[in-house]
Amino acid sequence: MPKKAEPAGTGQEEGPAPCKRPKGEAAGGPCPLNFDSPGAFFESLISPIKTETFFKEFWEQKPLLIQREDPALAAYYQSLFRLSDLKGLCGRGLSYGRDVNVCRCVHGRKKVLNKEGKVHFLQLRRDFDQKRATIQFHQPQRFKDELWRIQEKLECYFGSLVGSNVYITPAGSQGLPPHYDDVEVFILQLEGQKHWRLYPPTVPLARAYSLEAEHRLGRPVLEFTLKAGDLLYFPRGTIHQADTPPGLAHSTHLTISTYQSSSWGDFLLDTISGLVFDAAEEDVEFRAGIPRQLLLQVEATADARRRLSGFLRALADRLEGTHQPLSSDMKKDFAMSRLPPFHGGDGAALCTPGGQLPRLDSVVRLCHKDHMVLTVMPDQGGSDETQEKMVYIYHSLQNRRETHMMGNEETEAHGLRFPLSHVDALKQIWNSSAIAVKDLKLATDEEKESLALSLWTECLLQVV
Repeated sequence: MPKKAEPAGTGQEEGPAPCKRPKGEAAGGPCPLNFDSPGAFFESLISPIKTETFFKEFWEQKPLLIQREDPALAAYYQSLFRLSDLKGLCGRGLSYGRDVNVCRCVHGRKKVLNKEGKVHFLQLRRDFDQKRATIQFHQPQRFKDELWRIQEKLECYFGSLVGSNVYITPAGSQGLPPHYDDVEVFILQLEGQKHWRLYPPTVPLARAYSLEAEHRLGRPVLEFTLKAGDLLYFPRGTIHQADTPPGLAHSTHLTISTYQSSSWGDFLLDTISGLVFDAAEEDVEFRAGIPRQLLLQVEATADARRRLSGFLRALADRLEGTHQPLSSDMKKDFAMSRLPPFHGGDGAALCTPGGQLPRLDSVVRLCHKDHMVLTVMPDQGGSDETQEKMVYIYHSLQNRRETHMMGNEETEAHGLRFPLSHVDALKQIWNSSAIAVKDLKLATDEEKESLALSLWTECLLQVV
């Protein structure tokens, strides 16, 4: 097994012995990555490291450097985004700030050189050539089909949003000052070379982006140069900076990021409100009033702390005994915000029901299961007084690729809602490779057919 990167906190200075990919391994096919399934894709992305090894030894723990001598992979990486692609992309109405940033690191600070309004290629190229500025292209998967294909597979694999930025930096220049991020980062070197320095985190698994002053960094624990076809991974919180070596061609690298706001703490914040809602519905102790003047006190009393601790233990007991889907807002937000399934033609075909209509005697299975979430939550269309719980299935089949990871641009939830009595039948369909409609756990045949037809109409079910 090739030797892997040392952790960023070991204090070692010599850098890792790189993992080598056998030469010519992927030269026989048009694409060196395996898109057969999300798992197969990720394993091919980090090859020769095995997935089990990656999550056991590196994920959220320490950086991994994979340096390859594979011409086919290098050529594939170069095809994902090139400096020469900018001219055509600028003709598609790009805006400064929204789509492109122009910046340079000067004396440890980020200097933004953006103009107003639309991006014009000649001006962009002048800033690149004359001011030695870095061009940062936001979320290129909106325009580049192969990046859409890659990131859609990764969103299925991680169950978390996956964004990206392209950084194009001229020789002898640096775009960003030392900093750390709140995301897990995968760097793909597309063109040229990039010199990297990594430092131990001051905030492991950081929850926010932050700059780091140069004088506080000390010596890097890892220092190396990426070439086309190489891959680098590092956990959120890892302090890093990168520059293009002088005397060489420009560097283009792709930063793929994921797991923003996807910690246990985030999940707990998402789930606990539902647990409290259910407990208050069923247990009068949760509905009892707090002591008089509790909100006026500077510190909670010992009695109040004991009561709160007791409620938290009661919630933990409820959690141990429930089998209902827990997350609500995180699931919904993920389904609303993620990429639609990759396709090579008219997207409308994904949202048009096809094949045989499901009947009571049909055997059915889910379609696009990787693009669906199922959750139980209060009726989104009901009044505050009723708040009846419903089962929701949200999906991303009709999501717009053009707005992916673009912040506060409007997104719309797509999906279906069913009475809570349908939750067991939906779980049957979810957990089965195929199931007969007549075997669904619903009271009447009409309900069984109606459920199957609703899912089929939404393009989420097919007859086997």
